[in-house]
Amino acid sequence: MQRRTTLGLACAVLATGALTASGAALAQAGGAPVRIAVTNLAYAQQVSEYFVVGTRQSSSQVNARSNYRDSGSYGMTSGSHSASGSESLQASEQSSGTYVGGRYSYIEQRDLAGYTNDIKGALLQGTFFKLVQGKGFDAGAPQSSKAEQVLNQVQGGKMVTPRAQPSVTDIIARIKKGEFPGADYVLFGSVSAIDFTDALSPLQGTASATRQYGLQLLADFSLINTKTHEIKAAFSAQGQGDDTKILSNRGDIAPPNRAKVMRETSLSLAHDVYYQLMGQLGLTDPNLASRARPTAPMAYPAGQPPVVTPQPEQVIILR
Repeated sequence: MQRRTTLGLACAVLATGALTASGAALAQAGGAPVRIAVTNLAYAQQVSEYFVVGTRQSSSQVNARSNYRDSGSYGMTSGSHSASGSESLQASEQSSGTYVGGRYSYIEQRDLAGYTNDIKGALLQGTFFKLVQGKGFDAGAPQSSKAEQVLNQVQGGKMVTPRAQPSVTDIIARIKKGEFPGADYVLFGSVSAIDFTDALSPLQGTASATRQYGLQLLADFSLINTKTHEIKAAFSAQGQGDDTKILSNRGDIAPPNRAKVMRETSLSLAHDVYYQLMGQLGLTDPNLASRARPTAPMAYPAGQPPVVTPQPEQVIILR
């Protein structure tokens, strides 16, 4: 009986300690939960297209009529001659044509749906923040193509005024538009550079070669208060991934594992974003920084992205 009582007291003490630790964590988080919306990465690129506009009308009409009669009689002392004729000709032709051609460049705006889920996962694991789902970027009504604009100008004689399109990088306008309902803060990311690499390097002294396919992504991030528009954190984060294969012969072809490269890029980007964000919040807003969990989800020095060590894959082509 005494043994059972001792065991019961131990369980009660452990339960009390767990409740106390949980209460301390909630107290450390402090007050109402902070809701954050993580946007898709904004991306803008210059697009060039060739357009041709042409209109042509043509009509032709020809009418011709000809009648002619000639008679004559001649003798030794007399002669006669008569002639009759009729001739008519009508012709009509109409033709018009317009040709306009050229190259038109414009900025295409979009948001990348990938590379943000791991950022959300890092915030869920490492903080007491509540994540809310924002709406997708509203690009507005479709813009008329350059060919349609020029054709309307040729036919109507008036220049068509292009419609103003929303900007994917104007995060304040998107907040005011209500794309992030219920969010106290918006973690906005915009792609600065994205680069794919594909290199083939021969191994000296052998018939083998290595093929390395990689992706590097650089993005700018800002944590913005949706009510005051105050910037709580601003930084650049980098993600990278590699896939290396060792080919048995230099002339062999082996497709890269693009899914692996994209996954490594997404994970390393999330790591860099999480630690830079928490590091800056510790300086700008201790209240937000105190909502970090005691155990970080991904442990490596703050501000340093994880080092991804590529593992070469031996590829042997059987002939």
